[in-house]
Amino acid sequence: MITAAEYGNTSWDLTVQVDEKDTEENKQIIRVKGSDHVGGIMLRLVEQIKTPKDWSDYALWWEQKNCWLLKTHWTLDKYGVQADANLIYTTQHKPLCLQLPNMKHIRLTVSFSSVVFKTVCDICRTLNIRRSEELSLLKPPDDPSKKKKKDKGKNPAVDDVIIMDAVGGIPGNTGNSGLYSKTMTPIYDPETGSPASATSLWFGQNDLTVSQPNLSPAELAKVYKPLALVEKAVINSGWLDSSLSLMEQGIQEDDKLLLRFKYHCFFDLNPKYDAVRINQLYEQARWSILLEEIDCTEEEMLMFASLQYHICKLTKSSEPLDFSNKTDIDEVDAALSNLEVALDGGNTDKILEDITDVPKLADTLRLLRPKRLTLRPYKEYYFIFKDTTISYYKNKESSNREPIEQFHLRGCEVVPDVSVTEKKFGIKLLLPVADGMNEVYIRCDNETQYAKWKAACILASKGKTMAYSSYRAEVRNIQSFLQMKSVATPPGQAAPDLDAMEMNAECFVSPRFAKKYKTKQLTARILEAHQNVASLSLMDAKMRFIQAWQSLPEFGIKYYIVRFRGSKKDEILGISYNRLIRIDMATGQPLTTWRFSNMKQWNVNWEIRQVTIEFDQSVSVAFTCQGCDCKVVHEYIGGYIFLSTRSKDQNETLDEELFHKLTGGQE
Repeated sequence: MITAAEYGNTSWDLTVQVDEKDTEENKQIIRVKGSDHVGGIMLRLVEQIKTPKDWSDYALWWEQKNCWLLKTHWTLDKYGVQADANLIYTTQHKPLCLQLPNMKHIRLTVSFSSVVFKTVCDICRTLNIRRSEELSLLKPPDDPSKKKKKDKGKNPAVDDVIIMDAVGGIPGNTGNSGLYSKTMTPIYDPETGSPASATSLWFGQNDLTVSQPNLSPAELAKVYKPLALVEKAVINSGWLDSSLSLMEQGIQEDDKLLLRFKYHCFFDLNPKYDAVRINQLYEQARWSILLEEIDCTEEEMLMFASLQYHICKLTKSSEPLDFSNKTDIDEVDAALSNLEVALDGGNTDKILEDITDVPKLADTLRLLRPKRLTLRPYKEYYFIFKDTTISYYKNKESSNREPIEQFHLRGCEVVPDVSVTEKKFGIKLLLPVADGMNEVYIRCDNETQYAKWKAACILASKGKTMAYSSYRAEVRNIQSFLQMKSVATPPGQAAPDLDAMEMNAECFVSPRFAKKYKTKQLTARILEAHQNVASLSLMDAKMRFIQAWQSLPEFGIKYYIVRFRGSKKDEILGISYNRLIRIDMATGQPLTTWRFSNMKQWNVNWEIRQVTIEFDQSVSVAFTCQGCDCKVVHEYIGGYIFLSTRSKDQNETLDEELFHKLTGGQE
């Protein structure tokens, strides 16, 4: 026991503001000591306010220190709270306006006290999007055109905001309002006893699974388009820190943020469970093409336009989200059937042959090694591709002797150099060397040859050989993309009747591309390309669009302005799902590539804000970030390393501790 005088010496008046409204009526003064626990102070505060309401979501926010006092068993002394502290007693969950990848806006109540990683996880659970670790929140970029015009009008690309509830789910949802199962275990139809096949039986049809209609060309032109690498770098600096809460990053109630797929490493995309995820991915891909955020050739733009047109047609025809055209097989029966085939042994001779044979390619191709101030034509050589190495010889007869040169493809960049209409099937290889990248062009004779060689190059760049089972699938994917790029009408199909078709062709291509052609010419070319995809179902068309987007050379590269150690000028660092790229800011050309697979370790010197990365063969790279905090880049690298640890055996359980260990840093 202590006397009143002694108590006065050890206690002080703490001012607490209730509900963030800075008025005298909302300010409460409470007498506290440094040894008082936060939980006890909150209890006394509620008793003093004497307002009957649910206070369970309220917590104390320390404005000067920009942090929540969530550990209620901690004392004020442990937190460092003194008499000059400005505390706010406010709700932890607040409404937030989110723009989805499909440009729709939703208003959702989210946690402002949990770290962003956990908040995004909760948002995705509400929206029925699996693999929440691939998404994050991005601050919207400032539109310079609006600053000049002082245009405060409504963005034409934005519809009315959809009000959502984290508990109630999506308005108008015709299915269950419950959240998806953690392991996505199939539920069974009560009448037939067969497993449910479509996502709609879990969640029903809703706006998030339906692709949005394309904007008119005039409205599309009004939407801000980042074109330069520097502008892209400014946008990428806006990603929120996954290790801090929204409140700690200055986000206020009803602020607008963008929900986007941050990490372009889409794991276990399954049409059976991922209707919302696939549609939102398709929408993000579609907008990146239309707004020219990623470069593509004329043929590729026509292919994307034809797929968009096809998806629009199927969406307008109200094709239900249905997989009934595919035979439903009980998953247990399917697994038992596969096991039976495996136990029977199948064709053992073929298996032994696959194990002992080292696959190789051997063809006569053309080679070009560009040099400055020279116009050398392609020259014919005899090429042999074995393991991850390409060797070339003067002719087939000399292939038993030493090769003229060898290219080691591990860690290289593989860029398509293709025009199906011009019968040009080229592969551009950027081979890593000590002082940058060497360019090599290889020209194939036909589609089949190109598909085999490009697939082998892609695998070799990852350190894999043609013996991998994914080689054949890669060849088939390349062939199917070449088929989609072809604009010739397939045999047996009539040419489209332009007069009978209603299509606003400019809606399906970027504004720059639309200016090249008259409307009727563009319509004809899109309809010709559409013949190659006309038989696809709605879900298959979206999947093809996503796969074609993934095959673009610039896919998934996020740009940042950095200054490398020893350099006196700013450069661009590109971060992709499997590599880092040093890019010349003036020309946009890649100078050096470093693969994550060759990375030994990376760390951050938080005092000088410098990121240092060590690779194999004693290669060390260090840089400071110029346009953003180094934590943003550090989190991107750590995030991709984290995603590479996922496996299907884990179902959907996430090792959140490992994520924060790899991305959080030690500030």
